[in-house]
Amino acid sequence: MPAPHSNRASYGCHVFSASDLMVVSGANLGDALGPLDEQCPGDVYALHPGAEAVHLLVSDPGGRRGEFMGAGPEAPTVAPGSELGAAGNTLTLEGRLTFMGADGAQVGVLLISVGGDRDRPVFLPLDPMEPKARYTLINTEAAPGPVRLADITSVAFTRGTMIALAGGAPRAVEDLRPGDRVMTRDHGAQPLRWIGRRTVRAIGPYAPVVITRNTFGNDADLIVSQHQRLFLYRRGRDRLAETSEVLIKAVHLVEGERVFIRKGGFVEYFHLVFDNHEIVYAEGVPTESLLVNESMLGLLPEDLAREVSDRLPHLTQQPHYGTEADMRLVQERGPETLYRTPRRA
Repeated sequence: MPAPHSNRASYGCHVFSASDLMVVSGANLGDALGPLDEQCPGDVYALHPGAEAVHLLVSDPGGRRGEFMGAGPEAPTVAPGSELGAAGNTLTLEGRLTFMGADGAQVGVLLISVGGDRDRPVFLPLDPMEPKARYTLINTEAAPGPVRLADITSVAFTRGTMIALAGGAPRAVEDLRPGDRVMTRDHGAQPLRWIGRRTVRAIGPYAPVVITRNTFGNDADLIVSQHQRLFLYRRGRDRLAETSEVLIKAVHLVEGERVFIRKGGFVEYFHLVFDNHEIVYAEGVPTESLLVNESMLGLLPEDLAREVSDRLPHLTQQPHYGTEADMRLVQERGPETLYRTPRRA
């Protein structure tokens, strides 16, 4: 049983079950990723095409704001509200694995046990991994030293996304600058405080979601990161959840036709920060800005997290009000019931 626990989340990251990474060639053929001492360099692994990352919320008594995976009496634990584990479960870094992809690029993976269960660990990719692609294990480290738990990207827009300014005129996200006044749903025109950018390979969970023209009344394709949340307002008989206001991740809207994942090449992501967690208009679709708090800092890559902390050291935001919709809601209703306007001929 987990120990009593009331600490709030310090940061968070998205992890996969080790059972989603299987040996497809080698000594452990057919086995899933397991304890570090059972792994054999030279084995070839593949990520299951149906693998879905879950959000792990972490309480870090060391106060490192998401920077390192601690140990001993300052070991991090699962925080309340996590999609994985029970509050108070100890998180243990079991080791680091290094794989080589077919293109020669190296991929780092952190192996983490939850609540002392070494037989069913989870893993956090430090580099993009593409489902069904082959990765050869080339090295394991049982004691890699302190490491940072962070996602490669989180809430972000892609280059070319048009953001509505004060007065309604759109501007491409890459042309925005701090101080520009952007139209928000709840607080009118608000100054942009910070914009971050990062380029990653568009594979696996790091490939962007394309929401095609007219799906939500958008005049052009809206292309965002998989964890970017759209804001939906449905009331009365059309209400989708406990509240009329719903935030839903773009990846949960994917059905392969009107909303799909675009893989291949590289993608440049942009993060927008305001004084508050805002709902802005991207291609005319209400969607969230980057939420700034300790949990968010743990999700960002280290260089971006440091930049946010340096530029906005005292900024701590509350999440925008609304129900967080999950994949189950979409599966029950069907993604087409969420679309606001019909496709034009």
